[in-house]
Amino acid sequence: MKIYNIATLDGDGIGPEVCQATQQVLMAACGRGVLNFNRLEGGAGHYIKTGQVLSDETLEACRSAHAILHGAAGLPGVTYPDGTEVGNDLHLLLRFKLDLYANVRPIRLLKGVKSPLANWSAGQIDYVIVRENTEGLYASRGGGINLRGEVATDSIVITRKGVERVARFSLDLARSRKGAPRDGKRRLTVCDKANILRSYAFFRAVCDQTAKDYPDVEMDYAYVDAITVHMVKRPDFYDVIVAENMFGDIISDLGAATIGGMGLSPSAEIGDAHGLFQGAHGSAPDIAGKNLASPLATILSGAMMLRWLSDKHNDAALKAAALRIENSVELILANGEAVPTDLGGSATCTQVTESVIAHLAH
Repeated sequence: MKIYNIATLDGDGIGPEVCQATQQVLMAACGRGVLNFNRLEGGAGHYIKTGQVLSDETLEACRSAHAILHGAAGLPGVTYPDGTEVGNDLHLLLRFKLDLYANVRPIRLLKGVKSPLANWSAGQIDYVIVRENTEGLYASRGGGINLRGEVATDSIVITRKGVERVARFSLDLARSRKGAPRDGKRRLTVCDKANILRSYAFFRAVCDQTAKDYPDVEMDYAYVDAITVHMVKRPDFYDVIVAENMFGDIISDLGAATIGGMGLSPSAEIGDAHGLFQGAHGSAPDIAGKNLASPLATILSGAMMLRWLSDKHNDAALKAAALRIENSVELILANGEAVPTDLGGSATCTQVTESVIAHLAH
């Protein structure tokens, strides 16, 4: 039996609650001894204590692990001298140092969840946003210029290598899926602002060149402003969307809103050698320690982790465990058994976790 070492970063706020709840679910789904969780320090709280958001020891432990599971990071008022938040730096540093270039955000409406969009039901919204994760405007973080407190600049960075590899990742993902709910077509939508900025025109051109190797995937294009309308009015049209770093960050939160909110939004940050998995929500320090947080986004991120490990290590048992977790989450929501507070229910973090575990056998 192969044992997988999982670097776990609880982080701040509700991070410890949702991360530890997810560990319980993962161990129940996989059986004892399959996953070895190595709890590590990092985040805004760690920065307050040590002056470091990510220590060299934690980085090396993450580098040597089979995968990384993260809760959430960030605390109000904990910022660097330039005003930027400390907590975000935890996964940003991991992202750049481990070259996690594809941020994967599934947008799927589950049974039992009412979309804010009228007349859409489970199965009709099911697409994935892939955000280029190491370049774009966010590559300027820490390197922008603030001149005399009068002028501030940040530069966008788009490289051929960066776009080509995230485009190929997205095309491979589209090829592996069943297609868009509306018409069953495997489709890649390139989200950009190619009509205005040369950097985005270049992004689109490299995506087009890469797509020539994928004649079975239909190419589609949308400007970032227009896609915010289309994601609301015709979400069933989309299969996979690829976007530059900042644009992908923005539209993925919009997508999450259409399926019930950030509490149902898992995410993965994938590179050629490493993978980091966390719910896409924040640390919600106002409810930390009150057993009110929903663990579902992190639990679904844990299922994504199992699928990634399964593909990487050819371990079918992990993929089967991931499917059981996903089915259990959907079941407790569909039957109203354990609906967390962010979805209008009253179930605590503990109750949601226990309910998911109870249904794994089915």
